[in-house]
Amino acid sequence: MTEINRNSQFVKARETVFRLLKYRLRSEQEIREKLLRKKMDDNIVDAAVAHFKDLGLVNDRQFARKWILARLAKPFGANRIRVELKNKGICKEIIDEELAQAAGEVSEDDAIRPLIERQVEKNKNVHPLKRKQRIFQYLLRRGFSLPAVNKAIKPL
Repeated sequence: MTEINRNSQFVKARETVFRLLKYRLRSEQEIREKLLRKKMDDNIVDAAVAHFKDLGLVNDRQFARKWILARLAKPFGANRIRVELKNKGICKEIIDEELAQAAGEVSEDDAIRPLIERQVEKNKNVHPLKRKQRIFQYLLRRGFSLPAVNKAIKPL
């Protein structure tokens, strides 16, 4: 590949990454996948990722922290967040550390309570046993732990 061609591809890669980062932070894997889907050379992809890492704009730990806070605000449970981050290429150590830190700030019990209230209202005309099953399944799909869900639906 000629130097001019390599430079123009690097410029395109940089522009693509800037465009991606304009909307939200991205994990390193997300950026790599996007650039590779655009048929960019592996060396160009590596150079672009290194460039943005040097600038501090691509940081998997920072991405994981922001992602966790945003998803907890929805609220989603730790299990679902863990799977999402794993799918985005974040390593297990970073996920575990950041989730542990966030767990100290936000409890699952507090997050579950408003969801249960909404679901009880939504299913008020449903038989109580069926309503309890629906809420149980809903909370598990949202990624809350089984002990937290059991504790939360016990009074229903």
